[in-house]
Amino acid sequence: MGNNRLGSNTMSTSNFGKGCHLHLIDGSAFIFRAYHALPPLTRKSDGLPIGAVAGFCNMLFKQVEDNKGPDAPTHVAVIFDHSGKSFRNDLYDLYKANRPPAPEDLVPQFPLTREATRAFNIACKEIEGFEADDIIATLACQAREAGGRVTIISSDKDLMQLVGNGVEMLDAMKNKRIDSDGVREKFGVGPERVVDVQALAGDSVDNVPGAPGIGIKTAALLINEFGSLEDLLDRAEEIKQPKRRQTLVENRAQIEMSKTLVQLDCEMELGFGLDELEIRDPDPEVLLGFLSSMEFRTLTKRFADQLGLEAPTIPETTPQAAAALETPEAPRFDTAEYTTVRDAEGLQSWIDLIREHGYVAVDTETTGLDEMVADLVGISLCVLPGQACYIPLTHKAGSSDDLFGSDALAEGQMDLETALAMLKPVLEDSAILKIGQNMKYDAKIFVRNGIEVAPIDDTMLLSYALNGGLHGHGMDTLSERYLDHQPIPIKSLLGTGKSAITFDRVPIDDATPYAAEDADITLRLWSQFKPQLHQKQVTTVYETLERPLVPVLAQMERHGIKVDRDTLSRMSNAFSQKMAGLEAEIHELAGESFNVGSPKQLGEILFDKMSLPGGKKGKTGAYATGADILEDLATEHVLPARVLDWRQLSKLKSTYTDALQDHINPETGRVHTSYLQTGANTGRMASSDPNLQNIPVRSEEGRRIREAFVADEGNVLLSLDYSQIELRILAHVADIDALKQAFADGHDIHAMTASEIFDVPLAEMTSDIRRKAKAINFGVIYGISGFGLARNLRIPRGEAQGFIDRYFERFPGIRQYMDDTVAFAKEHGYVQTLFGRKIHTPEIAAKGPRASFAKRAAINAPIQGTAADVIRRAMVRMPEAIAHLPARMLLQVHDELLFEVPESHVEETIETARRIMEGAADPAVHMTVPLVVEAGRGANWAEAH
Repeated sequence: MGNNRLGSNTMSTSNFGKGCHLHLIDGSAFIFRAYHALPPLTRKSDGLPIGAVAGFCNMLFKQVEDNKGPDAPTHVAVIFDHSGKSFRNDLYDLYKANRPPAPEDLVPQFPLTREATRAFNIACKEIEGFEADDIIATLACQAREAGGRVTIISSDKDLMQLVGNGVEMLDAMKNKRIDSDGVREKFGVGPERVVDVQALAGDSVDNVPGAPGIGIKTAALLINEFGSLEDLLDRAEEIKQPKRRQTLVENRAQIEMSKTLVQLDCEMELGFGLDELEIRDPDPEVLLGFLSSMEFRTLTKRFADQLGLEAPTIPETTPQAAAALETPEAPRFDTAEYTTVRDAEGLQSWIDLIREHGYVAVDTETTGLDEMVADLVGISLCVLPGQACYIPLTHKAGSSDDLFGSDALAEGQMDLETALAMLKPVLEDSAILKIGQNMKYDAKIFVRNGIEVAPIDDTMLLSYALNGGLHGHGMDTLSERYLDHQPIPIKSLLGTGKSAITFDRVPIDDATPYAAEDADITLRLWSQFKPQLHQKQVTTVYETLERPLVPVLAQMERHGIKVDRDTLSRMSNAFSQKMAGLEAEIHELAGESFNVGSPKQLGEILFDKMSLPGGKKGKTGAYATGADILEDLATEHVLPARVLDWRQLSKLKSTYTDALQDHINPETGRVHTSYLQTGANTGRMASSDPNLQNIPVRSEEGRRIREAFVADEGNVLLSLDYSQIELRILAHVADIDALKQAFADGHDIHAMTASEIFDVPLAEMTSDIRRKAKAINFGVIYGISGFGLARNLRIPRGEAQGFIDRYFERFPGIRQYMDDTVAFAKEHGYVQTLFGRKIHTPEIAAKGPRASFAKRAAINAPIQGTAADVIRRAMVRMPEAIAHLPARMLLQVHDELLFEVPESHVEETIETARRIMEGAADPAVHMTVPLVVEAGRGANWAEAH
């Protein structure tokens, strides 16, 4: 997969922000407290120590039960220390050297506490080479910067440096909250100076040396006097006490190293985002299964009673009987068992094994993440769990840390052409299944090397079809969740930042365990997921919507779309000039010059100087000036409206007209976006590098960006777009006769809706009334509130709510559909599209704001998901339909498909593509509302759309 274990957790946007509350649980502290709080306890069936696990589960149960109500967390994670050394041991080899080993009966319980966390459906995180405190620090800082609150559930003094500005700690055992005052009581300084005090005082538990003879109180006195550790050390000669002065001067290097040891890393590359930590209700079957397997009778019954379920029977089982009931399991991961294939004889043995089994998990390693330019470095294969190989092909000679190493090939590799020639018949054999994780990436790499891989299975898409809405679908997430195995992190091989290397610079002996493990994990996931398709009744979704779409998307991505760099450059210049004009106007309106891009300065102008209403300061002391606030203020004064215009131009310039130029492939002159099928729970696709799904079309400037997307000489761009498909689906599923008839008759649906709810004859319809009806039509699909509609239309909230009320009075079937959908989601834990796609709704039974969001999502998902399924079905059928035409499908953007076609074949292409798109629901769904596709053509995308 080219070093990227890609999945839906790679999205760049986040829903975490103001109003969110993150709980970070120090997992190691929980384990040790649980271990020491309970007497030794063993599982009767086999004598396994489980006392710490029992206490840990009780603490998790209490965490879940005690955190309900208005102050409840919206996100939660248990953070564990990874076994092994951290980067601090590289700085100081005696770091934590004094710590005794964990008790013998506690060691086997460590992995069980991770399993318990996952059984409670709570995010469980640990990262090799970093301590739990660093992960907590990074997450706390990210959450604070996003505007949310953080509660760190721990009494660890090292974490007190994070307290303040929305971050507090909770000692769960004492039920005591620790804020800035609590930190000052502990250390004698505020949270911002805790690290300085710790650096001086040292820490005997972690073996941090500090300054000899200086304790917490003395350290606090010194820091309070001099202001900071750096100032103290620079001015040490001013200290009156000779011994203290001598200690600081002679031990300066040791003190500075101590500060590095105690300073938490707030800028880790985590590999996951805050959205992955959203609270999710546990799956009763999973949780009860785990608790009963641990033979926790009391806790199993307590949880079952709470859910109104019958607790599983936990038999009294002897160790001998338990052993007799064991079923064979896949061997544990052992990277030492993986082999390196260095010659044709070794590769032929694997090819024979593949042909014997009829399937193989395959993965590629490359020099980068861009499939259009990355070079193939090696290939890994796996046919049996625990038995995998890596075939190095183009690794370079020299050490991995030599950025300017030789380009000569390292010894002990097969010739690239020879290896590919041997593998080509197998990878193209229709009788042999090729299994991958994000197989589209690997398929594109193989195509560039002359191999058309087929047929394929994709574990990322299998997970998406089975578990859409429950979790991410990247390899690391799936491996940890379903295999209880944390894969080797890529950064341990490549490094990070400016010193990072490409995979071809990784020594072969280091590359083999990483690469072969990828194939091994993929095969094990496939073995779990594939049988579940039938069990969960999503075989049709995977086999007709997901799997066959992979080669279609890969071909579209290879085609790319031509982009005119000069047009983008001219737009960037024009946007700069217009922004400058807006800045001048804004400064004139404000009566002074200021940085328009500074939220702090803008807030002071709006609320301090101009005294506009609604100013609210955050914990940093700055006013909030988000788009929602400026949109409200725009009805009061023209300055906020101009700032909104300036921000829009700034985003268009930075995100599109400037950035798109960097994405033009120098060899093709085209932009090659990458589509992610798992980008949204509903089935909608996302695109990245660049993201072409979110180019704004509501503003004139946004629409102009599409002018830069052009056809090759002699061709035109052809756009085919579903007309109001989500409203048509709503009319069908809610069985609204008036809407269905209007669509059947080809009426203006927004004018018809306006006529229905405002009692205005069509002949007397005004554009303003129609605009309001359009906002309601589309808003209802997304569960819009009176407040939201009021903001969109800039009208009083009461008036907006009145519009919505009248809408439901005239179309009662829509309200019934909403109520029925929410009830179904609560009963089953998911909703379905018309084609059987299941979108899980784990938050549907939540309380407070999360419940409202979950209900809106559940109502919208079947509609948006069905629309997404329709265009997926059209795309799968399209290549065969247009195979006889010189037409190429280039882009998919929501409900639109974009083609490039010679002028002489435009009409035939329109006719063919429209037939496929309008008939995409047949025969799976008998739509009672016709699907209509509108077509346009032009020299560029703007003209065509």
